[in-house]
Order: sequence, then structure tokens, then C-alpha cells
Amino acid sequence: MRRALRWTAIGATLVALGIALFAVPTIWGRPWSIDHFYTRVFLELLARHPMLLTQLRVLEPYGIRAHNRHLDDFSVAAEREEAEAVRENLRLLRSYAPDEQTHAQRFSTEVLDWFLQIHADGEAFLLHDYPIDQLEGLQVSLPDFLLNVHPLYDARDAEDYVTRVAQLGVAIDQGIDGMEQRAAIGIVPPRFVVDRVLAQIETFRSGGADRNVLVTGFAEKLAKIESLAPERREALLEAARAQVETTVLPAWGRLAAHLAAARAGASDEVGAWKHPDGAAYYGWALRYHTTTSKSAEEIHALGLAEVARIHAEMRAIREEIPGLASETNALPGPGYVVAEPLSIGDWLRELQRDERFLHPDTDAGREAVLAGYRAIIDDAAPRLPALFRRLPQAPVVVERVPAFKERSAPGAYYMPPPLDGSKPGIFYANLRSVREIPTFGMRTLAYHEAIPGHHLQIAIAQELPDLPIFRRVVPFTAYAEGWALYAERLALEQGFHPTPYDRLGALVAEVFRAARLVVDTGLHAKRWTREQAIEYMLANTGMPETDVVAEVERYIVLPGQACAYKVGQLTILDLRDRAKQALGARFDLASFHDAVLGSGSLPLELLERVVDEWIAQQIPASH
Repeated sequence: MRRALRWTAIGATLVALGIALFAVPTIWGRPWSIDHFYTRVFLELLARHPMLLTQLRVLEPYGIRAHNRHLDDFSVAAEREEAEAVRENLRLLRSYAPDEQTHAQRFSTEVLDWFLQIHADGEAFLLHDYPIDQLEGLQVSLPDFLLNVHPLYDARDAEDYVTRVAQLGVAIDQGIDGMEQRAAIGIVPPRFVVDRVLAQIETFRSGGADRNVLVTGFAEKLAKIESLAPERREALLEAARAQVETTVLPAWGRLAAHLAAARAGASDEVGAWKHPDGAAYYGWALRYHTTTSKSAEEIHALGLAEVARIHAEMRAIREEIPGLASETNALPGPGYVVAEPLSIGDWLRELQRDERFLHPDTDAGREAVLAGYRAIIDDAAPRLPALFRRLPQAPVVVERVPAFKERSAPGAYYMPPPLDGSKPGIFYANLRSVREIPTFGMRTLAYHEAIPGHHLQIAIAQELPDLPIFRRVVPFTAYAEGWALYAERLALEQGFHPTPYDRLGALVAEVFRAARLVVDTGLHAKRWTREQAIEYMLANTGMPETDVVAEVERYIVLPGQACAYKVGQLTILDLRDRAKQALGARFDLASFHDAVLGSGSLPLELLERVVDEWIAQQIPASH
């Protein structure tokens, strides 16, 4: 039944896209057109991932909602099936003759080829990740999805929510089985991961079904569905509560029991090097996330150089601020000698504890932080038309990271708008401790997550009219995160920061990303311990210790991902410098941004070619 529903959704989407005439070869054979093949690959992906379908909302405008009753299949068998589909799609893609494609089609083919090939290369490391971890494990990602992605607009949405809650036990058992299969080949999460997840499970289960977030959050959203009669609302709420009591809490209990038993086999070794073929796995992870061929050694050296450069810029700002150097007597630098010099990290933490830059750690203080982020976005918006030829139609809003995942979540993240425009883009701010959010660091975070960062880039990509749909949503970490970090630097260059303290806040954010290059490669290639990584970040970034610990533990369970930010930013900056040098007075910043943003998310290797072609187009032909 489940597979039938999926294929029904695929067929309906093909009709909606106007290619029903070609449905049979598009779905089951070799599509006649390369454009239809792009569509088929995208639809296959959606068919295997109903949760992604829910997030994108590409079928709802056509009245198709059956997928909203299902969770993804998290079994190892499903992972292997998807890997086989990747290999087959790569074979089919390469069967289309390049000389029979238009220039635009050839480029889309290259993008899809890159995407499929990197996943095919990763098949050897299919079990090298952790299905249960403190950051994106099923025990946090599934409740987060149900509370923040699953739609709740009417009675059918509410019924689908209950149906999905009833499937959580199966998903958790699939995660447990995945852990067992990984343990059989020597892949066990570090001991601290087990401890973090056990603490999350204890919090999730405390209070029983009545106080569980899947029930209380559901109740809040049900109250906003005006079309529901009170008795129907109560019946749905009771159905959800019953599923949490009989299915969900026992499943989380099984997971806790499994982890408690597995803890005996866990160790304090944290790097990818400890896995079978660990060096090859990490090399693949770096290529997957950075979309370059840079080695761990190159990235480590790049990080060290960037940390040193940014520290020098911080020292220059120190000299701008009257009395700052003498007041703190703590920032070491050339010609600056003190009896017991503090590290840059210690100096920055002292500054960030200054009451002038802090809100109270109260409900009112948290509201003030959210209001501050909104004001920063409102201030940035009218500045953008001078810098960009394209601006997104979708709005962006600021919301708090759900309380149940604050402790292990990053300081902020962005959720794109669905393709049907039913929700805005959302900048989620983590308010676990308002005393760790100095006001002079808020601007650059808002620029990164909202505008001109993630929201501007991702929403523009989704709205590009002439691209195959897969290119509007395909994720390449180095491009997306590189753009967001480039946006931070752009805002700094363009005077978005009114005070030296705000500019210092921008550098605090940038040195944090530079230090990531050092720490990620240190952990996974140089066999650093978790404690070494924490010590390095504390000494060089100024981040609060709680944030440093959360970040280091993030890098441990997501090898290579943290390297994408700086590598992407530096690539875009290098391309901009290349364009400036080639074009001289003809260089136009808004046009450059249009070139970078106008093709959707790309591997950096292909982005370089796009910019080079744009540069060539700007140079008049010689006569």
C-alpha cells in the first residue's frame, strides 16, 4: 500500500508538470528526453523520502497529501537500495550524448553527474555515520520534524500527524538495528555521544505522555485550527497521547536500553580515523562537503593562516576603541607585553561578559534577543537592492529553537520556505542561555542565517524559473555555507556594522569558522582528542565554553561538514578578486552576485567555471 501511494504521487506530479504523455518511459525506462530524466531522478528521491516531500510541499498545490502520512524508511536495507538507485541513475545519465544536449542541459547534466558521483563514491562508507547521535539522531530529528515541519492546517493534517506518531517506534527500531550493524564492523559512537543521547532520552521521557512535547506541541497547534469542532480536537489529542504512551515512550526506552548496553563498548576516541578505512572515509567526507579536492593537510594549514589573519584584524580594532587595550590589558600582540597575557579567546570572553552587551537571562531577555534579530533584518533589507539584481519574494522570520533540542542544537540555523510558499523561511535562534548572546555578535549571525545569507541565496534558488527543479533544491554544503559566510564578510565591507564592537562581533564569527578548519582536520586526520579540540577553540575564538563543547561535539559526528564554510567563502572571495582583476572598471558587484546566485547551488568546481564564463562575457570582443 505504501509503495502504491508513492507511485500514485509520482504519476500525479508528472501530470502536473505537463509530461503525462511520456509517463511510462519517464517512470520505468530510459526517458526520451534528458529533461524528463532530471525530473525522474528528482521524483525518485521524493518517492523514497516522504518527509522531504512534506518539507518541500511540491504536491500539496495539486491536492496530493498521501505522503504526509508516512515517515522515511531509516533501515540499512533502504540505504542500500538508494545507493543502488544512485549507481543506476548515474549509468543512465551518462547514456545521453552530450552533443545532443543544449548548453544549459549539458551544464545541468554536469551538476547532476557530480551529485550522483559523490554519492556513489560514498557507498563504500554507507555505515560510517551514526544514526543515533546528539545532534541529528532520530531521537531528536523525528520530534523536531513533527513539531516544526509537518503541516497542521486542518483535520486531515492532524490525522496524518497522529499516524506519523504511531510510526515512530518502527523508525527508532530501525535506528537501533542500524547501530547494531555498524557495531558489527567496528563503528561505535564515542562514549560522550552515548551519554548525551541518554540524557536527551531521559528529558524526552520525563513527565510521561501528558507532558511530552509531541502531545503539548500538538495541543498548541490544534487550538489554532478553527475548523475543528471541540470534540474532534479532543479526540485527536487523545489519539496522539495514546500513541505516545503505548508506542513512542516504549521505543525511546528500548533505545535507552540499547545505548546503556552499548556504552561498555564505546571509547573516548572520537576521530573518523578510528573507523575501518578511516583516512579514505574522511577524504571522501571532505570532498563531499567542500566540493573540492583539498586534502586534510591543506585545509588544516589554511585554517591556521586564516586564524592568524583574523586575529590581526581584531588587534587593529582593539586599537580603534579608546581605552579598550588598557582596560583589558589582555590581548596579546606584537609589541604588547603583559605580565600574564590572556589568550585572544579569554580576552573576547571577558568582553562578551560585559553587562553593556547582554540581555537578562529571562523570558523578557529572550524576547529582546528575538526582537533584536528582527530589527537587524529590517535594517538590512533596504540596503540589498544596491548589492543584488535578484531578491527573494519569500519572506524570512525569526523564531526560537524548540526548547527540547536547545542544549545540543547549534547557536542558530535556517529552515527554507517550502516550494508552495505556504511558510516563510525561518531563522531559528538558540536561546538556551541569553547571557551567551552579546549584542555586538547578533548582527553577523542574522546576516548569515537570513539576509544577505542563507535566506537570500536559498529562496532565490527556489524561485529561479528556468532551472530543472532538482537544481533549485539540490544541496551543496560548501556553496550554501560559503555564501552565508561570504554574506557576513560582504555586510562588514559594506558598512552594515555601526560600531567597532559590531565589527569585532563579525570577526568573532569569522575566526570561529576559521578555527573549524583546524579543529575538524585535527580531530579526524591528526588524531586530536575531544579535549585538545576544545582547548584550541577556547584559546582562539572567544566562544563561551558551552558553545565550544557543543561545536566540537558536532564536528565529531559530522566529519568534514564544518570545513565547507570557510572553503566556500574563500572560493567566492577569490572568484570576486579574479573578476575585479580581469574587468577593472567594468566590474559590477551586483552583476557578480547575479552570476554567483543565478545558477542555484553548485559544486565549487562548477561555480568557478560559471564565474569565468561570466567574466568572459563582460569583456567586449576585440575588433
